[in-house]
Amino acid sequence: MTHIFLLEDDETLGRGVAMALTGPEASVACRSTLAGAREALAAERFDLLVLDVNLPDGSGLELLRQLRAGGDRTPAILLTANDLELDEVTGLEAGADDYITKPFSLAVLRARVNAQLRRGACAAPRALSVGPFTFDFDRMDFRRDGAAVELSKTEQRLLRVLVENRGHTVPRATLVDRVWTDGAEFVEENALSVTVKRLRGKLEADPAKPEYLKTVYGIGYIWEAKP
Repeated sequence: MTHIFLLEDDETLGRGVAMALTGPEASVACRSTLAGAREALAAERFDLLVLDVNLPDGSGLELLRQLRAGGDRTPAILLTANDLELDEVTGLEAGADDYITKPFSLAVLRARVNAQLRRGACAAPRALSVGPFTFDFDRMDFRRDGAAVELSKTEQRLLRVLVENRGHTVPRATLVDRVWTDGAEFVEENALSVTVKRLRGKLEADPAKPEYLKTVYGIGYIWEAKP
């Protein structure tokens, strides 16, 4: 079953789009506000995102930027009344896979949705093997020596930044900026340290003597690259 997320502030249009996309092999979860979208995306995993840009409490474009910054690579289509070439370029550079301007044909929307779903189905899942670990961020499947490890969304984002930069020290400020992408203006000073401690407790054989996730005092953290 394909699971599609639709963010559209016009509830009448949203219901019409949801009906057009729902079928025997596809379900649609629809929200009309940015707050509702964040709650839904935190609770479920989707195969495709269809995001309105202009919302009463924010921007679907900014939401997409934040998702991409956090490592989310779910295919995304932007829906917007902004039809300037610059708007389309901005949307695609923010991480959108397609851009549809209003008004649009439901038949065209269905065709573009199906095209993105086919691409997603053809894309091989990329699991990263690092020492005794296997990390599949797209499927949110994390294992050590074959045993599953449950990680929170914040822990997943932190882990992804570290392992994608393994062998290199990542400054604390960079980690805070990349991990806490929900638009919060203030992050507790010890939030990063607490998250690192929790991550070590789940991944390291001996969290008191970490073998992989190491502290570089006065700078930040590093995921130790091993042969």
